[in-house]
Amino acid sequence: MIYDQSEFDLRCEWGIQGVAQLAAISDVVVIVDVLSFSTCVEIATNNEAIIFPYAMRDESVFDYAKIMQAQLAGKRSSTNTYSLSPTSLAKIPVGTRLVLPSPNGSTLTLLTGNTPTLAGCLRNCEAVAQFAQSYGQKIAIIPAGEKWQEDGSLRPAFEDLVGAGAILSYLNGSLSPEAATAIATFHTSQQDLSGYLKQCSSGKELIAIGFESDVEMASAYNVSNCVPVLNNKAYIKYQI
Repeated sequence: MIYDQSEFDLRCEWGIQGVAQLAAISDVVVIVDVLSFSTCVEIATNNEAIIFPYAMRDESVFDYAKIMQAQLAGKRSSTNTYSLSPTSLAKIPVGTRLVLPSPNGSTLTLLTGNTPTLAGCLRNCEAVAQFAQSYGQKIAIIPAGEKWQEDGSLRPAFEDLVGAGAILSYLNGSLSPEAATAIATFHTSQQDLSGYLKQCSSGKELIAIGFESDVEMASAYNVSNCVPVLNNKAYIKYQI
């Protein structure tokens, strides 16, 4: 197939179509949504919480949380509740079961089918790469991107390309041009990840609504050996 990068060990493609093209022919999929789903999952599972991804915040999510016997994350603007704000999850207690709706990272997670699935970000890039390679050589890295509010179309997001490149930089194997480009982008910004993330569109959006601390947490590089692994519809911690 033209679009599946199957001639390369290490593949990288954006969003829903990236999962559709790469997941079934890869040994493992890594979902990268730096601001903020993957970062939230890393922080929460590192505290040994259990995270249930859910695609949309509609009426059905309340029933799903009841079925999973889990709390439901609130909106980022909510106070005193867990949400897609990484800082809200920093002290989540061990064993907490949390449904985390997300139009990007959660949505992609739920589309990977039977292919083993990990959540990767800048914080755990090396650990995720090492664990991904244990599944096999054919590895798909999926930068989630964002959605334009105007029409819902994909907005390739700088921070996810950088996160994908950080993970890919620790992997061994032949690189697709798309994967090589992600690595090059990561190397360009590696010396000032916080500065780049604060100046990119997604970072500026979060800072404008008062969540600069989330951007700072997301830009922390290689500070965690926690690998969130999807198991029975939930991300759980695997410790390297």
